[in-house]
Amino acid sequence: MDDEVTAEAYDRQAAAFLAQGRQAEATGALCAAMALRDGSALAFYNLGTAYLQANRLAEAEAWYRRALAADADLVAANQNLAVVLERLGRLDEAAPFRARALARHWLQVEEAGPEARRVLILAASGLGNVPLDALLPRGRTTRLVWFLEYAPDAGESLPPYDLVFNAIGDADLAGPATTTLAAFLARNTRPLLNRPARVALTRRHAMPELLGDIPDLVVPPVLRWRAGPEGAAALAAVLAARQDMPPPWLLRPIGSHGGIGLVRCDDAAALAALALRSGEDYYLTAFHDYRGPDGFFRKYRLIFVDGVPYPYHLAISPQWLVHYGSAGMRGEAWKRAEEERFLADPGAVLGKRAMTAITQVARRLDLEFAGIDCALLPDGRVLLFEANATMNVHLNDPPDLFAYKHRFVPRIFAAFTAMLERRLIPANH
Repeated sequence: MDDEVTAEAYDRQAAAFLAQGRQAEATGALCAAMALRDGSALAFYNLGTAYLQANRLAEAEAWYRRALAADADLVAANQNLAVVLERLGRLDEAAPFRARALARHWLQVEEAGPEARRVLILAASGLGNVPLDALLPRGRTTRLVWFLEYAPDAGESLPPYDLVFNAIGDADLAGPATTTLAAFLARNTRPLLNRPARVALTRRHAMPELLGDIPDLVVPPVLRWRAGPEGAAALAAVLAARQDMPPPWLLRPIGSHGGIGLVRCDDAAALAALALRSGEDYYLTAFHDYRGPDGFFRKYRLIFVDGVPYPYHLAISPQWLVHYGSAGMRGEAWKRAEEERFLADPGAVLGKRAMTAITQVARRLDLEFAGIDCALLPDGRVLLFEANATMNVHLNDPPDLFAYKHRFVPRIFAAFTAMLERRLIPANH
């Protein structure tokens, strides 16, 4: 009865949205009403997935929990709820849902027909995997996703595959998958993309050594620190003795993405006051002010496919912590116009020196798929934020606002597909 009342409430909400011309919200309310009347775990799961794809994480969490209340063993709901909780920074909360899903479903096979290429994707159970939905679309690629730590001895019993993609893009999050990964690759005879030894070199504290000598590239010093019982005061004392890392600093837990857990410390007192978790590792990076002459901060993302850089997006924000989703790109036409110029001709926007430096980064990483987040400094040099394989690439932006993305971003997918075809050895050979 409660569900029916709630469904009726969503009906009324949908009518109100329609009266205001808010079609998208009305559609969401109607879908919620239908899911509640259906009452099945699958209906709740589908609605949660729609919210997840729209990056509305709070709603996605609520509907996934509703699905699991109806069927606690629904594998996809457990797995996607873990994704949501991880994106929200609630890693400990996510772990049991991830384990419940993958212990029973350690190999996920998504068939795409007999003529499709077959790619074995090696994955760890948590964050840090390369997002591959857009790069290896369903229907064109049979994807065999092996979550290594849940079946470490399964390598000999896998279905046939044409090539292997190591999707563990963040070496700090490989965890117990590392041993299985090494053992499997020691006997693998298929082509391998993104070798783990190269991925390991993209850890944040390894960047200065790997990339620091590239002309016109600024690679901030990075310190990796394991917190002890004495807390952040010990870290502040270590920094006081270093001349190459004056404040401000950026502190983040290892393996964090999307700004989760990231803190800016403007002086030693602010750093010493932080509550660090004893036994956990952190990265401390020297902060560079990269504000442009107009007062805005710009973060450029380029994707590397086989060592070639392709522009992907530009986020422009009044805040130093720039994320594309919160930068207001949808609401301000001038920002989209500037992004379009970048996608159309990155060399004209960044300059020859910067593009040469970025191309050198791509070659130095020596990964089949990776990318860079960076800024352009006033003197024409490139400020590195990160360069690794965990870069998210998609084409989910609405074409009415982002028509230019639908022209330029597919070049990345075409380059990735061409690279796969060059590497491919059919499974029957």
